[in-house]
Amino acid sequence: MSFEDQTPQMKALVLAGGKGTRLRPLTYAMAKQLVPVANKPILFYPLDELYGAGIREFGIIISPETGDSIQDAVKTWQPADATITFILQNKPSGLAHAVKTAQDFIQTSPFVMYLGDNLINGQLSAQIADFFQNPCEASILLTPVDNPASFGVAELDASGQAVKLVEKPKNPPSNLALVGVYLFQPKIFEAIDQLKPSWRGEYEITDAIQTLIDWKCTVRTRIHEGWWLDTGKKDDLLAANRIVLGAYPVELQDSSSTIDSHSILKGSVSIGKQSQIIRCQIEGPVRIADNCVLQDCQIGPYTSIGNGCQLTSITLSNSVILERCQLKNVQGPISESLIGQDCQIQGTPDRTHQFLLADHSVLQV
Repeated sequence: MSFEDQTPQMKALVLAGGKGTRLRPLTYAMAKQLVPVANKPILFYPLDELYGAGIREFGIIISPETGDSIQDAVKTWQPADATITFILQNKPSGLAHAVKTAQDFIQTSPFVMYLGDNLINGQLSAQIADFFQNPCEASILLTPVDNPASFGVAELDASGQAVKLVEKPKNPPSNLALVGVYLFQPKIFEAIDQLKPSWRGEYEITDAIQTLIDWKCTVRTRIHEGWWLDTGKKDDLLAANRIVLGAYPVELQDSSSTIDSHSILKGSVSIGKQSQIIRCQIEGPVRIADNCVLQDCQIGPYTSIGNGCQLTSITLSNSVILERCQLKNVQGPISESLIGQDCQIQGTPDRTHQFLLADHSVLQV
């Protein structure tokens, strides 16, 4: 049986729960997985990757706090040939607990578990192909990191098979961190059933995989060679915005947008529907969404501006601005900023500003 024949049998389990505490105050008002990177919700990147790998049956773990907004957003993404099941995890008790919550959805199918706030470039199709061609109970994606004590870490034998996994170890056995993509056979549920809560009070997926290893099951590994971005913090999210804008340049001005003759655009600049650019200098990569008005601004590089924003006399770079913000007459440059929906900023002194503002903020300095 070919890889193409087998892929539709594999299901996807995407984790989109949690409270997003590391991105507060922004995530008091929205799910962390819906914060945009390059004007696209973070969650849509793994969904696109999974769909592109041939998977058509999706289970999405949601939490009570943000489940409704996740469901509404995913319905706007859903292709006609994809089926989506939303699975409520009542409390964040660890990745293994999330997998166990989805057992009725998974049943006897092999599946991919993908963390919904991670951005990973490529390799999923190759990992799935290897999973079917070289049968195993689990396949994990690893990448070298400078701070392995902050991650789940794997130790490998000479053949590249995992022999030990530890979650956030004080003395890491290697520098190979687990990337947020896991392929499992249903045997993982038997391993989860043996778990006790870790020192963090959670049911760890690393402990479940270690149980498979202890049972002499085959746990294959792949070393990820591209970028991997955990978008849980402000600086991480801004870095993701820079990398995605640079990796996927778009030069598109919608025919309904207007750019006056006094404006200068350089590099990769995307401008959405019904947007107006008046006396602006824009240096890409920059993405400006629909129904925006920019006047007398200097924008970019590495900046994303959401739908319906109005910017007047602003110097802005390396930032993510969410929908319907109004930024006016700020004399100094704004950089390294993440600004939530419906925020208003006006009239600040002549210096560089860094902001992390939740939705509906009003700031005058």
